[in-house]
Amino acid sequence: MPGPGDRGGKKEKPKDAKGTLFRILSYLHTYKWIVFALTFCAFVSNIGNLLGPSFAGKAIHAAGAGAGKVDFGVVFFYGRCMLVAYVASGLLTFLVNLGMMRVSRYVAQKMRKDVFDKLMTLPVGYFDRNQAGDIISRVSYDIDVVVTSLSTDVVQIITSVITVAGSFIMMCVISLPLVVCMAVTIPMALFYTRYMGKRTRPKYARRSAAYGQMNGFVEEMFTGQKTILAYAYEDGVCDEFSTINREAATAYKEADTLGMTMGPTIGFINNLGLSLIGLVGAFFYLWKIVDLGQISSFVLYSRKFSGPINEIANIINEIYSALAAAERVFKLLDEEEEITDIYGATVLEHVKGDVEMRKVSFGYVPGKTVLHNLDLKADAGKTIAIVGHTGAGKSTIINLLMRFYDVDAGEILTDGKEIRNYTRDSLRRAYAMVLQDTWVFRGTIFDNIAYGKENATMDEVVAAAKAARIHNYVMRLPDGYHTVISEDGGNISKGQKQLLTIARAMLYDTQMLILDEATSNVDTDTERQVQKAMRSLMKGKTCFVIAHRLSTIQNADRILVVDHGDVVEQGTHEQLMAMKGFYYRMYASQFE
Repeated sequence: MPGPGDRGGKKEKPKDAKGTLFRILSYLHTYKWIVFALTFCAFVSNIGNLLGPSFAGKAIHAAGAGAGKVDFGVVFFYGRCMLVAYVASGLLTFLVNLGMMRVSRYVAQKMRKDVFDKLMTLPVGYFDRNQAGDIISRVSYDIDVVVTSLSTDVVQIITSVITVAGSFIMMCVISLPLVVCMAVTIPMALFYTRYMGKRTRPKYARRSAAYGQMNGFVEEMFTGQKTILAYAYEDGVCDEFSTINREAATAYKEADTLGMTMGPTIGFINNLGLSLIGLVGAFFYLWKIVDLGQISSFVLYSRKFSGPINEIANIINEIYSALAAAERVFKLLDEEEEITDIYGATVLEHVKGDVEMRKVSFGYVPGKTVLHNLDLKADAGKTIAIVGHTGAGKSTIINLLMRFYDVDAGEILTDGKEIRNYTRDSLRRAYAMVLQDTWVFRGTIFDNIAYGKENATMDEVVAAAKAARIHNYVMRLPDGYHTVISEDGGNISKGQKQLLTIARAMLYDTQMLILDEATSNVDTDTERQVQKAMRSLMKGKTCFVIAHRLSTIQNADRILVVDHGDVVEQGTHEQLMAMKGFYYRMYASQFE
């Protein structure tokens, strides 16, 4: 079992930052015309911003013409022009930000849909290998980071590029000699930004992974809260969380501490450039190379030129954080899906229920075989019980029958045909399943029972609930079958949840049935009643029953005794008892 520091998988820096960035931008393709329009608005807005210093310089030049020679008409004219330019620029910037926020909302919706759709196509093994909390973190936190960066950073980058390019052109027009001063500090800023980018990128990747680990741990602990309280292990859990939280906080601090130094350092470099401009500009003014208005405009343009570079330094931190988060999302999207149906796979229809496993071998991990050359035959309408100690391979057989996993060797046949020749969807629809780990969702009791049957009527749901011996309980609830069950069935008992899942299976009329400890959470008296109902449910169907309480499977047509992946005994209850072997000892131990 991994320790606290190992949760969430390997921490690694983005392998392909450029490719990840292009994949993020590809989500904007649907809204490309909107983005183009917003880009044009951003361009016009920046033109307005760039005209401001020029108007200011001309106003200063008119004001500084000499004592008593101030042309107030010209000063006020350029003042009004500057005001109009800045107001129009501000309004357009607001429009651009609003538009990008709306676009980013749609991108977030599309990205989450893609991730959720992908999750529905992943094999069961993916969810066995990854924590639910880490998966949820990718769907929520990581996508939020990506979309927030997309909505703000794209606009800022577009704005910054236009501002830097426009300011540079205007500075060249005003005075080429003064531009030489900028040539000293710009390379320093660019090299520093590049150097820091290489250092901060892996730290932001580590921060995203650390948050995924923490979310996974929290989700795991909340799920097992009652067990934690029952064992009075609150202090131990708090200590373990403190370790994980400390690692997440350290990852956050290291990433942001290093990232936050970029802005002030770039600002310091830019101020050096400004000081140099002021010093050289003073000499140029004395030598009458430039006038006061040109110096004023150049200083304003130099601030506009260096300001975006400073902003870009800060934006780069956010982009690296978004790239790290996006890579986790895209890694999920790139996961191998369930093997597609083979060409020519047919739909399993008119199911009889003949099932056979021939020489089946399987292991969840390469080199570690769980089942060895397993043979099993279930004739249509017969009940096959599978018993054995914990970890013997009982649930693995069910996983293979349902094609949650595919066999490593051998074959499984249904109605005389290898199951891989059927579509996976039709094969699974041929089974109804009741598991020990019950699952109900937030919704009404009616919705939960009718989950597997489209357009089920109230009469059908009530009949299934009566057969499962839960109708009386439902009718005592304030809203009856319209009572809303809270998330994960928190407001009903485990036994009641299990009865609901049994009623769901009863309503879902199929020819094959899987019962995995289907009555483990109900009391003995209720179990006796449900067993009667389930016998009528099982009548004429091929049933696979996993049970630890051997008294519940005495009437099975065949009992398979599994031990360490091998069928060590099989036969009826009477035959196995007469053999006085493995099954006999298991049965006797339950009544000692």
